[in-house]
Amino acid sequence: MAELISREGNKVEFKVSVPAAEVNRAYDQVWAGLARDVRVPGFRPGKAPRKVIEGRVGKGYVEQEVRDRLLQAHYPQAARELKLSLVDATIDPKTLQSGHAFEFTVKGETYPEVRLADWSGLQLSAEAPEITGEVLERTLNDLRERNATFESAERPIEASDQVTIEEEGEDGGSYPVYLDVAEPHVREALLGKQKGDTVEITVPAHTHGDHEHPEHTVTVKIVDVKTKQLQELNDEFASSLNFESLERLRGDLKAELERRAQQEGEAGRREEFITALVDGMEADIPQALLARRQESMLEEIKDDLGRQGVKWSEYESFMTEQGKLDDFMADLGKNAESRVKRDLALEKLAEDLNVQVSDAEFNQTMTALAQANGLSPAELSKQLGPNGINAYYTSLVREKGLQQAMAQLGAQKSAQASEQASTEESGAQQASPDQASPDQASPEQASEATETSAE
Repeated sequence: MAELISREGNKVEFKVSVPAAEVNRAYDQVWAGLARDVRVPGFRPGKAPRKVIEGRVGKGYVEQEVRDRLLQAHYPQAARELKLSLVDATIDPKTLQSGHAFEFTVKGETYPEVRLADWSGLQLSAEAPEITGEVLERTLNDLRERNATFESAERPIEASDQVTIEEEGEDGGSYPVYLDVAEPHVREALLGKQKGDTVEITVPAHTHGDHEHPEHTVTVKIVDVKTKQLQELNDEFASSLNFESLERLRGDLKAELERRAQQEGEAGRREEFITALVDGMEADIPQALLARRQESMLEEIKDDLGRQGVKWSEYESFMTEQGKLDDFMADLGKNAESRVKRDLALEKLAEDLNVQVSDAEFNQTMTALAQANGLSPAELSKQLGPNGINAYYTSLVREKGLQQAMAQLGAQKSAQASEQASTEESGAQQASPDQASPDQASPEQASEATETSAE
């Protein structure tokens, strides 16, 4: 049960009380998991006394697991119950004891008050790209290019050849160069040369990763020259790609292109709609909220760099030396503001549409997300933590609200198109009456009159 303690502006505090029966159930679940997973010499699996298991996992481990389990379940549930959309929160758990209710308090900040402009009449212009015959043929030719073979050629190098070169020097090596996609300075140096020639390639000044490279010359020897062989566009080519015929390849390829085009059109309409929402939104966004989002994004960048083996301090020093750190932080601030505004707009949209995500829906998506990441739902919940679970729930609500709004606009567009088609059909019928008016002679009557006059 959740109880609101105070709410001043966008700061809120509430208390949650978990019944003793649920506390006991959480203890039982944790003990059952430990009995299953912890092996104790001298005892069959699941038969070791709790005291013995506790001695192996450490004192306090069970309480921490139970506390985490209860917070992960009841904190997001309480936020939903009180209809609070929290930006961030601090959780203060009270004493946990088997057989007793468990209480915790939460202090956090809600999103600021937001007002959206009327979006119900929006006309979205983004459309799915048309898949013409030209697009289909170009895609088929791309398939031919990707499945091309190469045969040795005893002649000067041409623009579509594959050329194997060997660099001179201690760090040299042998590797192929595809001239149709090679850098201009490489292509120009090799065109017209032949196997066995030694060539000097002038590499212009450039930046690679975090390093600036001045102009320099690389000496290479041409080891081999191969000419590209494209397959004919026929049933044999289709068969090499596991299609029964060229006609089947064309049909399946067109269907896939149209599917992707529909996705592109839908993504374009979604982005156009969100942009319109943000542009028409009124909100007084606290600087603390923007700063918190910027810091969160910076932490993500640091994590990404760490996975690549780069320390943030080193990257920061490099950016400072290049005079780019201020621009980097300014761009980060702009991106943070953009994300916050999008979140606020979508949050308000879902609220206006009274969007709800049921516990069954939420649990289903959590299970699917856990499976996609090779985790159990319990492991995913523990990894996300209470704040992460609440943020995930909020993202589901936003997405559901966006889908509902897009469906509403789509239905309006279809209705307008049907009404327009009906109006055009009615106008066409009025412009082409089925029978002549009384004061107009039909062709048959005119013919008869002519014959009578001639007599």
